[in-house]
Amino acid sequence: MATLLYRMGSFGAERWRTMLIGWLLALGAVAGVGISFAGTFQDSSSIPGSPAETALTKMDRYWPQPVGTGGQIVFQAPPGHRVTEPELQKSLTKTLDATSRVDGVIGVSNPAEGGEVSEDERTVVAEILFDTKDGDEADATLKAVKDAGAEARGAGFKTVYGGGAYAPHISPFGPAEMIGLGVALAALVITFGSLLAAGLPLITAILGVAGTMLAMMGLASVFNVSDNAPTLAIMLGLAVGIDYALFIVSRHRAQLADGTPVRESIAKATATAGSAVVFAGATVVIALAGLSVAGVPMLTSMGLASAGAVAVAVLMALTLLPALMSMAGRRLVPKPGSRAARQAGRDSAKATLGERWTRGVLRHPLRNLILGTVALIALAVPATQLKLALTDEGSNATTTSSRQAYDMISDAFGPGANGPLVILIEDDDPATLQSTATAVENKLNDTEGIAHVSGVDVAEGKKAARIQVIPTTGPRTQETSDLVSQLRTEMQPIARAHSSYVAVTGLTAVSIDLSSKLGGALIPFAIVVIGLSLLLLMVAFRSIAIPIKATVGFLLSIGAAFGATVAVFQWGWLSGLLGVPSQGPVAGFVPIIVMAVLFGLAMDYEVFLVSAMREDYVHHRNAQAAIIAGARNAARVVTSAAVIMISVFVSFLFSHDIDIMPIAFALAFGVLVDAFLVRMMLVPAVLALLGDRAWWLPRRLDRILPHLDVEGENFHVPDATTTVEHRPSEPVAR
Repeated sequence: MATLLYRMGSFGAERWRTMLIGWLLALGAVAGVGISFAGTFQDSSSIPGSPAETALTKMDRYWPQPVGTGGQIVFQAPPGHRVTEPELQKSLTKTLDATSRVDGVIGVSNPAEGGEVSEDERTVVAEILFDTKDGDEADATLKAVKDAGAEARGAGFKTVYGGGAYAPHISPFGPAEMIGLGVALAALVITFGSLLAAGLPLITAILGVAGTMLAMMGLASVFNVSDNAPTLAIMLGLAVGIDYALFIVSRHRAQLADGTPVRESIAKATATAGSAVVFAGATVVIALAGLSVAGVPMLTSMGLASAGAVAVAVLMALTLLPALMSMAGRRLVPKPGSRAARQAGRDSAKATLGERWTRGVLRHPLRNLILGTVALIALAVPATQLKLALTDEGSNATTTSSRQAYDMISDAFGPGANGPLVILIEDDDPATLQSTATAVENKLNDTEGIAHVSGVDVAEGKKAARIQVIPTTGPRTQETSDLVSQLRTEMQPIARAHSSYVAVTGLTAVSIDLSSKLGGALIPFAIVVIGLSLLLLMVAFRSIAIPIKATVGFLLSIGAAFGATVAVFQWGWLSGLLGVPSQGPVAGFVPIIVMAVLFGLAMDYEVFLVSAMREDYVHHRNAQAAIIAGARNAARVVTSAAVIMISVFVSFLFSHDIDIMPIAFALAFGVLVDAFLVRMMLVPAVLALLGDRAWWLPRRLDRILPHLDVEGENFHVPDATTTVEHRPSEPVAR
């Protein structure tokens, strides 16, 4: 692989104009296709084949729903008044009539006919259905509906607009993310001591993300792409895109500082550091693509979109980056005697900060190992209280109209009104259908945890009936989830006795099934990830101890990340400072996505740090000295990469997207503890305690395992004639 990468780097360095033009044409073609055939990202919070989803599909056949976006208008009479008063009823009727005439409104329900009046008769809810227009037309319709409520507001009604139509729509990339890029640029400038060198990783990362987003727009017209997929893909694409380019540029500048000619240095950096980038990127891609095994469309689209962004980042680092480095020429050479030259050069007499830190760890390895492990376990303790559920309007910030409508409905009708359940009964015989529905209704009336049971609604043809159930608890609570399980158990004997189909469904039941599926997939996925970690690292480092140590370190990092997420998003610690809009269960897809991404990133840091140590050990066979040499050569790059990733993830935390915020926070915190505590403290301590045993591998296993040259340390220039010197007239960085 290193030889192939050398040739790729050499081609990009020698024919950089061709490479740049080729990439511009490719991006232009992707942009043309993506914009011309742009589709719409979907809210795919469903799980085909689940009991609730199957029943919901059946129910839609008997009670067809018009296609559109749903919304709600909550009317609340002034204190001391009731909506049934003639004057208030008259103004309410006029408002609903005016709303139904708004262009873009398909239909508006009458609360008086639907029975959606609170017990104190102060609050009513009107359901409204919009067509599927996008952009300015949809915004104009929403505004016109609010304007149509002037009659009700004039009569004293408090009107609040909620539901999916009025849910906040957050751009996947905004000002907060730009600040994150600014912090990343600052970290790159500090790392390289050069604005030009710092700009190269940003350019490749941004172009890679842009290409990925344009491709996703086109694919959305053919496939069902989750509306959360673009944000996650952008976040990961920027983070790994900057980091992968950082590793290669760092190696290139170190070689330039040692006197290697520019084009030869580019080819060698692509072959050596590029090999590690391919290994690390492949690990992340495999982990993310593995999310599709769970069989959840939303998770599959998020995983594949993110995997695509990472794959593009690797491709950019191996092809476009060499061309940009060649175009920069000797302007990337650090000025002799400068701080950048001392940092880039590997043979500097002055010890680096990473080397000094590592020497400090090695003075008391056992003590540092115990302290670090105890700290990580303490951080992971809250993870035992992790609760999962899907987000809804109740998860939004209290300043949004959709959350205000949600709270008003909860206060007036009970928390379960925001998450009703439906019992579907199906039978070909109308008489049997009626008797089954009656038995179901009687059972529901005797069940605890139910606030209200509607009458039996029989479909045309009398082959199906449904009963709506309002739980006493909210849709995201464990009590409601337990109620769904209880109802399914209690409905089975009734279904068998009458030979009828009886199922619990509704959007709340679908969400509960989805959360249960995601939670159930977490343990099997973790086992696969752990097995993959052990295998890959065993092949990469020819060791038994290194993979075990790395896997345990990853588990400690993921535990700490989950523990901190529980403390912030469930317990409310620092939630005000971080702008968390609401406290409660974490979205069900968060843990498995965080585990997949953090696994890949943890393996990145393990590869770049330990491979530098192994390279020195292979040449000198001194375990203690190899730890110091690895820290001297790789610690600065690893910590810089971690700082960049953390800044990118934190910037997405302040996007205030309740689905993305816990992912961004968990990844930022996970990278923080993994890079600075696990890799920079626990890894040197464990390796020091193990000594030469850290690099031991049984001979029989060594013969079986394939040889994977991760850092290209066994690489030799395939053909010396391909090395081309730069002209002495090329400018040198000042």
